[in-house]
Amino acid sequence: MVADGTVYRWTVRHKHADRDACREVLSLYRDGVPTRIVFRAGEVGSGRYVSDGYWYAGCVLDGRGNLLNLREPRVVRAVVDEVERRGLLAGRGEVDGWELFRPVVEVVDAVEGARAATAADVSRAAAATPGVRPGCPPGP
Repeated sequence: MVADGTVYRWTVRHKHADRDACREVLSLYRDGVPTRIVFRAGEVGSGRYVSDGYWYAGCVLDGRGNLLNLREPRVVRAVVDEVERRGLLAGRGEVDGWELFRPVVEVVDAVEGARAATAADVSRAAAATPGVRPGCPPGP
């Protein structure tokens, strides 16, 4: 569910079609209408890699150390936000996922960075609390 109350269902599939390359497909359903975000595998060195049994199912990589796991709710939410921002959900059947890859990675990395910073702040606060034995987990 997003801020305006819209509810999305989603699925992730790994697909092959005849002679076509492997692809990961994230299907978003709003009011029963699907929009498919398709990540097609590219040639070796293209920077467009899909799991295809090498990584966790549902993963797409750019060859530069960036990986999105399309089965993670935070990744799906970032994809939904990006597709909505671009206006691609209104009756669109298929969207090239690689066009969304970089902005989604940036959002997911920013959220992860904020979480790590918060965890570090909590650890520093716990360490600075008088009477806390070394090695104790942070707590109230």
